[in-house]
Amino acid sequence: MEAVLSFAKKLWCVKRFIILIVTPLLLLPLLFALPLREGKCLYIVLLMAVFWCTEALPLAVTALFPVFLFPLLGVLPSNKVCPQYFLDTNFLFLSGLVMASAIEEWNLHRRIALRILLIMGVKPAWLILGIMLTTSFLSMWLSNTATTAMMLPIAHAILISLFGDLDTLKENCKIKDKPTGESQRKMHTVPTEMQILTLEERQDVPDKFESLTPAEIRKEAEYQKNVWKGFLIAIPYSASIGGTATLTGTAPNLLLVGSLKNFFPACDLINFGSWFVFACPLMLLFLLLGWLWISFLYGGLNTRLCLKKKDFRAEAEARARAVIKADYEKLGPIQFAEGAIACLFFLFAALLFTRDPKFFPGWSKLFKAGFLSDAVTGVTIVTILFFFPSQKPSIKWWFDKQAPNTPSPPLLSWKKAQESVPWNIILLLGGGFAMAKGCEESGLSSWIGGQLQPLESVSPVVAVLLITVVVASFTELASNTATIIIFLPILAELAMRLQVNPLYLMIPGTVSCSYAFMLPVSTPPNAIAFASGHLVVKDMVRTGVVMNIIGVLVLSLAMNTWGQYIFDLSTYPDWAIVHSANATRALPDIYDHTVKPLNFTL
Repeated sequence: MEAVLSFAKKLWCVKRFIILIVTPLLLLPLLFALPLREGKCLYIVLLMAVFWCTEALPLAVTALFPVFLFPLLGVLPSNKVCPQYFLDTNFLFLSGLVMASAIEEWNLHRRIALRILLIMGVKPAWLILGIMLTTSFLSMWLSNTATTAMMLPIAHAILISLFGDLDTLKENCKIKDKPTGESQRKMHTVPTEMQILTLEERQDVPDKFESLTPAEIRKEAEYQKNVWKGFLIAIPYSASIGGTATLTGTAPNLLLVGSLKNFFPACDLINFGSWFVFACPLMLLFLLLGWLWISFLYGGLNTRLCLKKKDFRAEAEARARAVIKADYEKLGPIQFAEGAIACLFFLFAALLFTRDPKFFPGWSKLFKAGFLSDAVTGVTIVTILFFFPSQKPSIKWWFDKQAPNTPSPPLLSWKKAQESVPWNIILLLGGGFAMAKGCEESGLSSWIGGQLQPLESVSPVVAVLLITVVVASFTELASNTATIIIFLPILAELAMRLQVNPLYLMIPGTVSCSYAFMLPVSTPPNAIAFASGHLVVKDMVRTGVVMNIIGVLVLSLAMNTWGQYIFDLSTYPDWAIVHSANATRALPDIYDHTVKPLNFTL
């Protein structure tokens, strides 16, 4: 038995190598079971899907497979594959990442976060709402992972001020009733004060729990531990939700835009402005319902939400507010560089939103039609970051002989941009676009459409619900980027089979792949929160199941109400009809090939 166990451990150690060797061999029959070009493309797509889901190779490395596999297998020439890795969509994403780097460089994101928390108040439920609103807002512009990594230490400092050390809380939760007359254990809800109170100041704070019974101490400790968990779990969830509100907030949103250009070149309905108008209300509604659920589950909703009481909790809340205020004051007055970044950030968002929002004429009408895209706007603004001075210019400097003759550093250096921009995501986007291009050019998309014929009788409303549930479930075990790369070609062809607007299926598929709440491995933000050691898998599962249900229902509501108006989803558009006609003309060539039987001799 020990020998078997030891061998199993050895296999587990080399599991990635086994996957790399075995998967290509297991998929080889596809090359013979399908028409030649479609079979080769499906072979590459499934190979990449397996490697992405298992992470046998780094995601960005797997994304490079089309560069050599498509040309080698005759699916697509190299001069058509390589440009997919730097479409204008990639430049829009890059500009968002560079802007985020500048915001982080000058701590503007921290100032915004602390200011919102001061406004929201420090009662647990309001503080959870403040944490969620702050995290989701920052996640619209920064990466979900960076936002979570920044917000968790802030939340931890606040929680220490509210409830004291978590280890002490856990010990107090195990207190057993003692016979009368025995000394009772004191409950330490006053912080060890890591921010504003010194140890000497702590000694003057009276202990409010001397008169509490062990049962009361245990009950209060359980309440505080639950609220602590609510804080920790709210941050990664709101980061994932907030990233859906802007095109640059998360990679799947941009993959949708790039895939539409491959599948439906005439479709120009989705840009930064139109997406924001659709996704921001969806994000806010989901965030509100998610807050109510998390606050209810972890004890944040009680009479203290609206009523003021003078008790030990009120004193703890006052100390928490002092910690936030002290942290904010440590940032000092707003520097010239912070103000400059804030202005450029506002200009960045405003110009992207008003370029061509669809529901009113945008400023792009002033230029030649078809020449401007969101990428032009984004790159223009972030270019300014590399030469705009970080110190306030002064006319006196020109006449002051004693002033140092050193140039003012720019708001962002290229070295900082290189270090902070996740270039692997750019490659991952490119791999998705290359895969979509290969599916379209090889005819694999049309072949997939033929296999979806049994689903033609499904109601579009039911199809949206099913798609949202399936994608949200799949993305619990795979990265959201890999998930949407796999599903977008299928959803595009399914829409044409159902004769519905392709956006009606592709948008919910794209948004729902960010709704990964149930497992620590589902997203990097979940993993970061779980790594704090204060959450268990059961906490994420019981919270995440309901969050997924809320997300599915809210997304279906959005698609069938304001989404219908914004994207005109009730009609089958001309740009989809043209594509359908082209695909139909290609079908005879595809289905002239009979499926070859698989004969194996053992």
